[in-house]
Amino acid sequence: MVRMLRGIWVVVLLMGLSSMAMAAEKNYTVRAPDGLEIAVQESGDPAGPAIIFIHGLLGSHLNWDMQLGSDKLQRYRLITYDLRGHGLSGKPDDVEAYRDGRRWADDLSAVLKATGAKNPVLVGWSLGGVVISNYLAAYGDGDLGGVVYVDGVIELNAALITAHPEVYAGMASDDLRVHLDAVKTFLGLCFEIKPDTATFERLLSNAAMASWTMTRTVPSMTVSAGLPRASVPVLLLYGGEDVLVNVEPSIARARALNPAIQTKIYAKSGHAPFLEEAPRFNRDLAEFRDAVAGN
Repeated sequence: MVRMLRGIWVVVLLMGLSSMAMAAEKNYTVRAPDGLEIAVQESGDPAGPAIIFIHGLLGSHLNWDMQLGSDKLQRYRLITYDLRGHGLSGKPDDVEAYRDGRRWADDLSAVLKATGAKNPVLVGWSLGGVVISNYLAAYGDGDLGGVVYVDGVIELNAALITAHPEVYAGMASDDLRVHLDAVKTFLGLCFEIKPDTATFERLLSNAAMASWTMTRTVPSMTVSAGLPRASVPVLLLYGGEDVLVNVEPSIARARALNPAIQTKIYAKSGHAPFLEEAPRFNRDLAEFRDAVAGN
């Protein structure tokens, strides 16, 4: 009987803790300067040091599930948002809503202001790196604690991005079958270490939600050289088997723009090391976040 009562109390306690964790989760929208609604999500410790995650092309906040669910990262304030044209955020049909890189920077600025996050670390994956660069160019780093580029696109040029012309042409196609097949191929190219079937299918559905206008326009998006303006710590983290971004040229270009950058390469990972080697990534992110806590 005593064991049974103890078991019941354990279950009740766990349920209570789970309810508290769920209660801490927040979902809300922020209005960008051009009027677009940006979907924002928060979890973790609302009083902890802030980390803001910025996903890549055809993604959403769901890309960061392995970080948001990590015990290692629950002591931080974890903030995600869906880029314009993605996920639950607005999806305008106006090409200029996506071509002007300043608008993506303004979205991030609006999120920073709405959250009131103090000295957050920005973590930008792939296209998210472009967003960070445009933000740094427009706003500087006075409100930031640090920056992490994860297989980040430093500049949109052929020397830094691996050519897959048939894939990108297919993603821009008006033919539904061609478009969806190309999206699936693109997603597959993100991984050297493949995720489980359920995760891949969820991410594939996620990718299919993205705006076609945005997908067609992003290759001509304006990118400003924001890295030279970064005086806070900057970490470039890449998968050594990335087939979408040219790793060494990207690091070299980033170092030319800002010689103070730090680098890490996960030799076994592809374009998405935060998913492919999530425990290692989460440890490295926690170490980086703690190291810049005083900035």
